[in-house]
Amino acid sequence: MNRRFDLIVVGSGAAAGNIASRCRTAGWSVAMIDKRPFGGTCALRGCDPKKVLVGAAAAVDAARALAGNGVDVGGLMLDWPALMRFKRTFTDPVPAARRAELARAGIEALDGTARFAGPRHVTVNDERIEATRAIAIAAGAMPMKLPIDGAEHVIISDQFLGLETLPASVAFIGGGYVSFEFAHVAARAGAKVTIVHQGTRPLEPFDADLVDRLVARTRELGIELQLGTEVRRVERAGTRLRVIGSVQSRDVAIEVDLVVHGAGRIPDLQDLDLDAAGVQYSRKGIAVNRFLQSVSNPAVYAAGDCADSGGPPLTPVAGYEGRIVAANLLEGNHTVTEYAAIPSVVFTIPPLARVGLDEEEARRDRLQFTVRHEDTAGWYASRRVGERHSAFKVLVENGTDRIIGAHMLAPHADETINLFSLAIRAGVSAPQLKQMLWAYPTQASETNYMI
Repeated sequence: MNRRFDLIVVGSGAAAGNIASRCRTAGWSVAMIDKRPFGGTCALRGCDPKKVLVGAAAAVDAARALAGNGVDVGGLMLDWPALMRFKRTFTDPVPAARRAELARAGIEALDGTARFAGPRHVTVNDERIEATRAIAIAAGAMPMKLPIDGAEHVIISDQFLGLETLPASVAFIGGGYVSFEFAHVAARAGAKVTIVHQGTRPLEPFDADLVDRLVARTRELGIELQLGTEVRRVERAGTRLRVIGSVQSRDVAIEVDLVVHGAGRIPDLQDLDLDAAGVQYSRKGIAVNRFLQSVSNPAVYAAGDCADSGGPPLTPVAGYEGRIVAANLLEGNHTVTEYAAIPSVVFTIPPLARVGLDEEEARRDRLQFTVRHEDTAGWYASRRVGERHSAFKVLVENGTDRIIGAHMLAPHADETINLFSLAIRAGVSAPQLKQMLWAYPTQASETNYMI
């Protein structure tokens, strides 16, 4: 006999947690299934542990930036094994804590791989389970398969975050968030680092002018950027690895101790057998309508990185979409997604941040706007901490004075960008924001000069 639950949730991260907890609070019986330790990517193998490493690297960098200006950096270094032990104090308790939280709520946690066995049925560990009301898919994303020979020699970001020791040299394939963030950490831990990117411009979602400054900062650290380089294969070279690439039909070879996959992620759907449930999907994820309901199976909803919702693949967005799904399950389809003014950050040192439109997007939307763009390395907030690569770009619509986009490369840009996000979402105009009185001296207090 099938076991039955009102709701089956696949995944245990930010989106899954919101869906399960809200429906359980409303009295639904809920089962949550995950093939990996409970807690989700962000808490266990993504944002949270990454930021622990970035924090330590930033502390070392801050001291080195002020060397000779009142700070003695003799002997200063990152202790990688100790840093990994510190990181584990954040990640190791998560699965047990999450399972205990689910148990207290009365949500049944099932370990194993969920596979559809019909429109409302899944199997896990040879058990068939029925969802009498709905199935919510919040399975997240996974590294895409590298289309190169020797891909088996390449580790993924999960494994990098678990390294007990850091090799002397590391190459990152891809020029996105993962590669830049981990490269900045590894370089400050003493590794010789190379980023190999197929395109001529890395970090494509971010403002090109600010990316150029970050690239200069990155190279100043001693990180080699091989741009316009297509990786062909990775091969063994004795005890080391050799990355073979092509630049304008010319072969290049890079020998390193470790190669890390940072070339992008795709929705983690391959084990679900979505066809058995009539769930339409593509490489972008499960096809959903504006209520995050499957366009082909009304009993299925999807949220987070596995949903083709149009939202950016960010943890706050996954949590937000989880709340949307829960509301629509409990009250009927009435709440739709809205993705305006969502900030995103590359946690390099200094961080690169953006919210709203960039210049190309604003022109595409036929907006008339003014751009305020300035190098801020000589401004107080950057100069006092020794940061020589910082800048901003703010877009203000002509006639309305609406702030339509903000871009920053600076110390604490990851925090300050939230002020611009709030201004855009709340409709605070540039003149109104300029009248704000900020605590001084802070990074936020320089906002007045950016508009």
